[in-house]
Amino acid sequence: MNIKCIIIDDEPLAVEVIESFLQEFKNIQVVDTFKDPIEALSILERGDIDAVFLDINLPRMNGLEFLKSLNYHPQAIITTAYKEYALESYELEVLDYLVKPISFNRFLKSINKLTARLISIKKNELSVDIIQQPAHVFLKVDKKLVKILLSDILFIESLKDYIRVSTLEGTFLSHKSLTSISEELPSESFIRIHKSYTIAIDKVKSIEGNLVEVGEKRIPIGRNYAAHAKQRILKNKSNLLK
Repeated sequence: MNIKCIIIDDEPLAVEVIESFLQEFKNIQVVDTFKDPIEALSILERGDIDAVFLDINLPRMNGLEFLKSLNYHPQAIITTAYKEYALESYELEVLDYLVKPISFNRFLKSINKLTARLISIKKNELSVDIIQQPAHVFLKVDKKLVKILLSDILFIESLKDYIRVSTLEGTFLSHKSLTSISEELPSESFIRIHKSYTIAIDKVKSIEGNLVEVGEKRIPIGRNYAAHAKQRILKNKSNLLK
């Protein structure tokens, strides 16, 4: 994980010490250093800074007051000579509170906490992305993988060694068996109704004898599939009416 950080401290020696410590970590980049917190606002507003090493006694604005003023909140590690602000800083949910002079061993603990926190945040973001991403399959079509939303699929037709997937966006031909693709689809949403057809249950417009209308196509229901297929389709339609 690559970590971007800034240092806000008006003591040149303190900045030098923190920078020298951070040089030991190849995945951490010091984007910039500032003596005045107000000067750091523009870079923080970009929203891509992961962490700030922040002194408390600063020109024009106290470091904790500066944290309170931010719209974007990177992980904050306080670096100060004053012990008495520790409780107040933790109420602002700072990641760590380092009292100068700072030893490398103590600094290392902060970096480990920072890395663990950022990894946790990243995992949560990925989980949200996965949850929010519409259900889909990838099919190899003309030497490229095409993403097809399950909600767009009308029906799938077997063509010997190929399948033709008919969707709201068009049709796609892929070298795959109907059995294989049917096993990948959720059984509550798709059903095989013929040795050559699997359909999306909620896309059925009508049933007439042993034919179902899906999109603009009338598809036969195979004799061996008829009883189960009709029961599933009719059950789905009755659920929609409730």
